[in-house]
Amino acid sequence: MTRTRTRPPDADDPYVTHSAWAPARTPGMRVLADDALVLVDSGLACDTFNHVCRARLDGTDAVTRVRAAVAHFRDAGRPFSWWVRPEDRPQALGALLEAEGLAAAESEVVMACDDLAALAEVAVPGGLTIVRARDARTLADFATVNAENWSPPDAHVVRFYERAASALLADGSPQRFHVAYLDGVPVATAEVTLAGGSAGVFNVATRTAFRRRGIGGAVTAHALRDAHVAGARRGVLEASADGAGVYARLGFRAMGMVTEYKPA
Repeated sequence: MTRTRTRPPDADDPYVTHSAWAPARTPGMRVLADDALVLVDSGLACDTFNHVCRARLDGTDAVTRVRAAVAHFRDAGRPFSWWVRPEDRPQALGALLEAEGLAAAESEVVMACDDLAALAEVAVPGGLTIVRARDARTLADFATVNAENWSPPDAHVVRFYERAASALLADGSPQRFHVAYLDGVPVATAEVTLAGGSAGVFNVATRTAFRRRGIGGAVTAHALRDAHVAGARRGVLEASADGAGVYARLGFRAMGMVTEYKPA
């Protein structure tokens, strides 16, 4: 599959930038984007990296555009997801997706911190070192920890970061990947994506054996402070019900819900 990029993704939206920036610059991946829709196709059989990440559709062509986006992935034979966010349109987007055979899979809380300068202090557990990935080896550690969110670990996650490494690690990349090492072992991660004066937080993950030690909160706070130094004023993220309390203690507040739709 050749790379296609019809226009730059929305540079002011951390979520779109997180999803589309590297695929738009990676051979074998595609980003199809216009003012109404952003579709990302990684070329991998993995719905983590194949999705529609922005919809601003009006009533005249919403059904046609939704149908075409769903058909893109079905025709390619690849799994995909569609995250419906509070700002997406039309309001009945979820119903349109259900009419095309998708079903709601999970929902998360949208949270925001309006002033990263006021981010709560977080204690760093003893023996923990947090670094930003600036080379392929550290990025591979980031990918390995994230792949373990699935059981068995998802090899497609590792493969995505291998293929997109040149873009993700390039000078000027808006994405920053942080890895926490406990006594030299990679145990947790957090990504921040810079866009429009905000830092989007993604891929916060802690290996099962190292959870409930404050490591996830520490690596997230470290990544956000790095983003603030880089010029971000505001932080945004999506949290599971279990994780929302951690982010609330950092200074984030709930703003709404997002729902993931997948083929039923």
